[in-house]
Amino acid sequence: MSELIKLFGEQIRNIRKEKGMTQEALTNEWSFQYSYISDIERGERNISVETLEKIIGALDVVPAEIFNFTHATTDNEVIEKRMVIESIRALLVGRNIEEVKFIHRVANDFVKTVDQTENKK
Repeated sequence: MSELIKLFGEQIRNIRKEKGMTQEALTNEWSFQYSYISDIERGERNISVETLEKIIGALDVVPAEIFNFTHATTDNEVIEKRMVIESIRALLVGRNIEEVKFIHRVANDFVKTVDQTENKK
């Protein structure tokens, strides 16, 4: 699954825990299956906007809270890194395979150069 889906899952879990709700309480609110909520929170399930709307209602939050990753309990740098990686993936999805391979080679060369420079220090 994408990093963005994982971020949504983490955010849903964080908000649920901040509100003192169990997964069971959240599932009872909208008749979700326990495993479904668990999969969402682990970032293993892609959800529809309709399902997201139900979760927002069950958590009794405004939609912006689900999208505000800066208050997540995970490290903000990790979140920023995930978002950048996801944006790079989104840029590459529409490219042809040769362009993607070229970007991959450039990225590999860059990482090798950085690693070699750090090893010399």
